Amino acid sequence: MRMDKFSKGQKRIAKYIEEHYDKAAYMTALRLGETVGVSESTVVRFASELGYDGYPDFQKAMQEMIREKLTSVQRIEVTQNRIGDGDILTEVLNQDIDKIRRTIEDVSREDFQQAIDAISNAEHIYVFAVRSTSALAGFLGYYLQLIFGNVRIINTASKSEMYEHLFRISEKDVMIGISFPRYSTTAVEAMKFARERNADVIAITDSMVSPLTECADYILLARSDMVSVVDSLVAPLSLINAIIVACVLKQKDKVVDTFRKLEEVWTSQGVYTKTDNEQKEDNKNA
Repeated sequence: MRMDKFSKGQKRIAKYIEEHYDKAAYMTALRLGETVGVSESTVVRFASELGYDGYPDFQKAMQEMIREKLTSVQRIEVTQNRIGDGDILTEVLNQDIDKIRRTIEDVSREDFQQAIDAISNAEHIYVFAVRSTSALAGFLGYYLQLIFGNVRIINTASKSEMYEHLFRISEKDVMIGISFPRYSTTAVEAMKFARERNADVIAITDSMVSPLTECADYILLARSDMVSVVDSLVAPLSLINAIIVACVLKQKDKVVDTFRKLEEVWTSQGVYTKTDNEQKEDNKNA
């Protein structure tokens, strides 16, 4: 819809969104209307005339579009506007609960199962993530290494080092790339390189507009969001837990044997501390 077709009130809404998109995307229709001096119904009609099913649909679209654009300073301001003087602990935990619910709705079961098959059949498994998501790569890679023993975790932002880690990747391998807003250009390049080498490519990201999806064979969506300057990675971690569990159950007999041997090593080498009851039992049997 052209700007000259807007009513006077709608023009005020459009101008405010254009100049303050970082704040507008997280305002209710009532709050946005009060801010620009129009009624809540005018805001709702504005969203409908733009082709959205309602204001919540319009607001969701705004949030998706701006997440990659927000600077760290803008993130802090948005968080302040969203939480205000509320209970920070309750607000943040409830937001994380909502992201897990949305992830359950969004993630493709077909892609999930095919990704598990690709991981299970791969000669080598590469897990790539940098910056805040490197913690996810470390967690996933740790357990996949215990299960399969053929995992390489790559968490360097250096392009030269990234290619040095990846130059042997082939069609027999699988690449798992993890990135959330603000998306890593290195992660995108790593995924493209793996695709060029005909490896199976799995993207763990937040949206179909993520640049990781362009070269992925299997796309696993997990909702993330900003909490001040940090990223909420609760839903992605929950998705990764599901991947690990699925891999364990797919190769249950092999994994049981592996962990039985690991338990023997851990026990003999005193890797883990013992409870008082366990120590008493050991002393009794000595």
